[in-house]
Amino acid sequence: MFEMKKIIGSLLMPLPVLLVTLFIALLFCVKQKKLPWSVSFISVLCLWLISTPWMASILVAPLEAQFPAFNASKHPVVQKIVVLGCDVRPNPALPANSQLGNCAITRLVEGVRLANLYPNAELFVSGAGIGKATNSALMTQTAMSLGIARSRIKQNPMALDTADEARFLAPHLVDFKVALVTSGSHMHRAKSLFNAQGIEVIPAPTDFANFESWHSSRMWIANADALRIVTAHVHEWVGLTWLSLVRLIDPEAM
Repeated sequence: MFEMKKIIGSLLMPLPVLLVTLFIALLFCVKQKKLPWSVSFISVLCLWLISTPWMASILVAPLEAQFPAFNASKHPVVQKIVVLGCDVRPNPALPANSQLGNCAITRLVEGVRLANLYPNAELFVSGAGIGKATNSALMTQTAMSLGIARSRIKQNPMALDTADEARFLAPHLVDFKVALVTSGSHMHRAKSLFNAQGIEVIPAPTDFANFESWHSSRMWIANADALRIVTAHVHEWVGLTWLSLVRLIDPEAM
């Protein structure tokens, strides 16, 4: 009964409801214009598929499987911890942690965890933001509220993307033991960009898309979180393709 309730509840969420409604509407158009109907039907079907945890788990695996979670027992020394920026939602009425999106807060928590494991390491928080509210400043305030001393935290507020983050931080990181914290899907591209700046990083991925615990009956139901995760991974594939093209034209570009 509990699982049935969960299945029905999942089907009543906006994404599956709208897709089912659109599919039913298309059935009434099938006899009028076959080509537009076929294209629409395939589009709806594809949208449903990439919104399911089943398909999402298949699509995200190639990127996330490359780097396992950080294992402190394999790295006795870490001198610098770099947390890359992500989404921010500025609102002065809220505490700093509530102005960080899920991706940013997940990365920061992993950075703080590593800072506690390596009490002598510096914590670099990176990323620009919206207006005067930068990812770096919000992460700094949040890290301090979680017990990290302000003297240990270094900000990188001017970086607009990962290439900027690697370039701006390089003078502070070269020849040090550096743990790089970012989302599992983003680690491949981030590590490549930092390596290009002469920084050998120890991957510390987080923010994994974890569908292993989902009940099999719900793996085929369209889900907004699954679609968001797939979108983030497609963004990474586009980013990797762009990086390859840029380096093909100019190997020294980034």
